Amino acid sequence: MLKIGDIVTRKKYNHDILFRVEKIIDNKVILSGVDVRLYADAESNDLVLSTISKKKENYDLVRIIDNENFFLIPGVIVHIDSDKNYLDKCLEYYKNQRIKCYGYKYSESEFSNNIEKILLKHNPDILVITGHDAYSKKRNNYKNSSYFIETVKIARKICCDNLIIIAGACQSDFDNLIKSGATYASSPAHINIDALDPAIIASYIALTDKNEIIDLKNILSKTKYGSDGIGGIKTTGVMKIGYPRKDKN
Repeated sequence: MLKIGDIVTRKKYNHDILFRVEKIIDNKVILSGVDVRLYADAESNDLVLSTISKKKENYDLVRIIDNENFFLIPGVIVHIDSDKNYLDKCLEYYKNQRIKCYGYKYSESEFSNNIEKILLKHNPDILVITGHDAYSKKRNNYKNSSYFIETVKIARKICCDNLIIIAGACQSDFDNLIKSGATYASSPAHINIDALDPAIIASYIALTDKNEIIDLKNILSKTKYGSDGIGGIKTTGVMKIGYPRKDKN
């Protein structure tokens, strides 16, 4: 018998993605991806229990910087996510990169009502707005993209052009997210993205000199699915570099 929190795969899709059981309504099971930012549903008889490793993940540094005698002030990130498991994973990633991040968990429909107070409180350099989404080709609509778009519009009005915004989840409405003011968004090819992909983009920008133009192809290649999963607009980094470094000796 399935229960909330079980990790499962779908027989119909040849067990391609690990999902977490979020809700069970009669014979219908609502699922969220363990590693990909995707919502889905399935019949209970199509699901198979699975197991995942609980070992601590080791993350590579997204950038290795030779700072010589200079001191570095990486950009500050605010990360808003609808999934606590994803948020915790991303916060651990930022910690590993030695980047300051303030994390908030809300449902996608609550993002727009909370974004103003969060931005005014922290005045970040980078804003990540993500969670779960899905695209229905048959109906030509998106599950949660409208919430991301509305939140981006509000954030852009508050911060004008000074804020780097990374928005969207699996299969999100890339075109309209960019038009609404996102600097980076998913998903150009309507595919899934990895749970860490938005955090990788944010970290790379946070650790790039504010006078250095971001190499779009290079930064997107660091994500799991590259430019099919996330696209963006040319911009500069946000890290401040100063001199002298007090601990240089």
